[in-house]
Amino acid sequence: MIELIFQLHYKHKYLKVHLGPELGFGAWQLGVDSGWKSVSEKDAESMIHTAIDNGINFFDTAPNYGNGTSELRLGKVFKTIDRSKIVVNSKFGRLDNGVVDFHSKHIKSSVEKSLARLNIDYLDSVIIHSPPIELLDGNKNDHYEILEQLQDEGKIIAYGASIDFYDEIKILLETTNAKVIQTFFNILHQDAKRAFDLIHQKNAATIAKIPFDSGWLTGKYNSKSSFEGVRSRWTKDDKAVRSQLVDKVKNILENKNSLISAALSFCTSFDAVSTVIPGAISKQQLLDNIKAIKHPINKKTCAELEDFYTKEVRELNLPW
Repeated sequence: MIELIFQLHYKHKYLKVHLGPELGFGAWQLGVDSGWKSVSEKDAESMIHTAIDNGINFFDTAPNYGNGTSELRLGKVFKTIDRSKIVVNSKFGRLDNGVVDFHSKHIKSSVEKSLARLNIDYLDSVIIHSPPIELLDGNKNDHYEILEQLQDEGKIIAYGASIDFYDEIKILLETTNAKVIQTFFNILHQDAKRAFDLIHQKNAATIAKIPFDSGWLTGKYNSKSSFEGVRSRWTKDDKAVRSQLVDKVKNILENKNSLISAALSFCTSFDAVSTVIPGAISKQQLLDNIKAIKHPINKKTCAELEDFYTKEVRELNLPW
């Protein structure tokens, strides 16, 4: 099990905070009308309990996931379990009314609303939700002073940002006391890996998001696939390129690992990564992910996938 443990001052004592185990629970799909597919309230509750029963203790959500309904559905379950058994991350900047507003004056109210919806009295971490790069400089913004005030008040333990590129991560970690980085990282998107040494040096934790590359690394899509909603963003050429790259990944694996197992365990092969948060829209998908991560790729295969990215993928600048 890969875990990163960091110590932070909280309520005048030091607590050890575990981000992990390897597989976390991304809760975007729990929000009603989340922009892609969402699950019913009954199914959402079943999925949360299934995750906990199978040892998953990290939950990632945000105020804008279904205008607060993702947090509400998590909170319905959280109020029935031991708070110390779960690690909860939420976000700031994309608000529960659908508005995107990163002004620091909203931080405290956003956190307090998240706490109320989640039925908990503190967040293990709150991260700024995909902000513009100029907001990441702690020497030029008062956001981080406010976040540290929330730490002193015991409402959050750690803070950070959801950011996807080395340059962004570098600015944040070198100018703030951020301890949590959520980043777009998978076999086909590895730019964040350049920051892993710095993340380790700063004793921070990495949450790897979008490990399946929005579904491509599950093997269910090809160049002829059609999409609705947010996934309709891909052009015909985008789909052709992605399909070819996925076929090459399969050739590297040589059927030694399933594509799903490889996608998840590639992320957790790096010590800087504390947890990976695939989305699942059904209990069965969740169980499949839990089963898949128990069959990790070996170091040789991981190195081959890194080399593949460097030689054949990096310069393509694949769109999200």
